[in-house]
Amino acid sequence: MDSPAPPAAPYRAPGGITVQRALELPGLRSGLPEVVAGAERLQRTVRWVHAGEVPNIASLLKGGELLLTTGYGIGTRPAEQRAFVRKLAERGIAALVIELGQRFARLPAALVETARSAGLPLVQLHREVPFVTVTEEIHTEIVNGHYALLQRAEEVHRRCTQALLGGGGVPQVLRILAEFSANPVFLETADGRLLYAAGAADDVADPLQVWEGMRGTHQDEPPAGAVLVDVPGGGPGAGSVRARLVLLPVAAPLA
Repeated sequence: MDSPAPPAAPYRAPGGITVQRALELPGLRSGLPEVVAGAERLQRTVRWVHAGEVPNIASLLKGGELLLTTGYGIGTRPAEQRAFVRKLAERGIAALVIELGQRFARLPAALVETARSAGLPLVQLHREVPFVTVTEEIHTEIVNGHYALLQRAEEVHRRCTQALLGGGGVPQVLRILAEFSANPVFLETADGRLLYAAGAADDVADPLQVWEGMRGTHQDEPPAGAVLVDVPGGGPGAGSVRARLVLLPVAAPLA
């Protein structure tokens, strides 16, 4: 008999940590961080950390970075400062963190206003912090998150294999996936007809009601954050799809 699934680990942003979590770590916390723009977007994912003081730093970034700077590359004129922030927002960085003291005693209004209009989290540090310490700390958290997700993926694979070798069928595998993801899981035909549904043990929502609600509001495409995996086979050609696995982020985001 398959043993109960372990409790789901706390959600960690896929491929990184949130801006909020980064601000809670000792390195940035010791700088007395103050969020002056984009407070509603602190759940953005920090994929990596970068520190720099050059005006064209946006061109060096790929997106998802938390940028640390003292402000020397930002410019002195309001137009330069607005352009600096807009380029970072267009690049898709997670947040801009500026240490006060060396370049700015207080952040220019042009910086703050542009960050607010662009929806870019902007944080000012009231105390000096070693950027290398902040970088190492956040990168360690990100790497540990990758490792934890890898461990969970291996555990899911082991339990599903064990269930199938023990004679379990699709419903049992779906229950295992639902427990690990803490969300309902569905198997549908290639044309969208439901074959099986499963929910987590402590899920208060009926998976079938969730499915009907989704189909009622998302007939053409799944809701944001859903994961769809094609199950190959069942027809001619290497690309034929036999069924589709659907995971919906109902109780928590999918990690």
